[in-house]
Amino acid sequence: MRVKTVFALFAPILAAPLIAASDGDGPVFTPNGELIPPADYREWVFLSSGVDMSYTDRPAIMGQSMFDNVFVNPEAWRAFKATGHWPDKTIFILENRGADSKGSINKLGHYQTGEVMGMEAHVRDDARFKGGWGFFGLNGSGPAKMIPYQAQCYACHQAHGAVDTTFTQFYPTAKAIAVAKGTYREP
Repeated sequence: MRVKTVFALFAPILAAPLIAASDGDGPVFTPNGELIPPADYREWVFLSSGVDMSYTDRPAIMGQSMFDNVFVNPEAWRAFKATGHWPDKTIFILENRGADSKGSINKLGHYQTGEVMGMEAHVRDDARFKGGWGFFGLNGSGPAKMIPYQAQCYACHQAHGAVDTTFTQFYPTAKAIAVAKGTYREP
C-alpha cells in the first residue's frame, strides 16, 4: 500500500519529461525560420512513388531515370484520414532517388538505387507562411531556407493541387479518402 502511495505522489513528476518531449511530429524551425529536416522521415507514412515524373514536356534529368518517393508525418496522416484535409503542421518530404534497370537478377523494369538525388519539403504552417504553405529545398541534415514565394512551385501547386494545394491526385490511398470526404478537387 505504501509503495502505491509513494508512486502516486511521484508519478506526475516522473511522467513530465515524457510529456514535454512529445511535441508531435510537426515541423521544427530555427529561430531565423529555417526548417530543420526531420531525421526520421523514412519512418513516416509512405504515400506514393513515381518514376520519371516531370511537370513539363522535358524529362527531369536527361538520360537518368529517377523515383520520387513521398512521405507525410503520421499526425497529419491521421487527421487527413478523418477530415480529407491536410492539417496545420503537415510536412511532406519528396525524396528523389536514382533508378536503374540493370543489376543483380533484374531483367526488366526499374528499381531504386541508393543514391538520393534531391529532397524537398512542403510544409503547412498557417501562422508562418503566406497561403499556409512553404517549400524548402533540403540538402542533408542542416537547416533549410524557404524557397521564395516567387518560385514556380507555389503557383503550380495552387493551380493544380487536388487537396489543399497538394498533389494528392498522385497518392492513390489519399486520393480515395479525399474523394470519399468530398475534399478532392479535380486538377
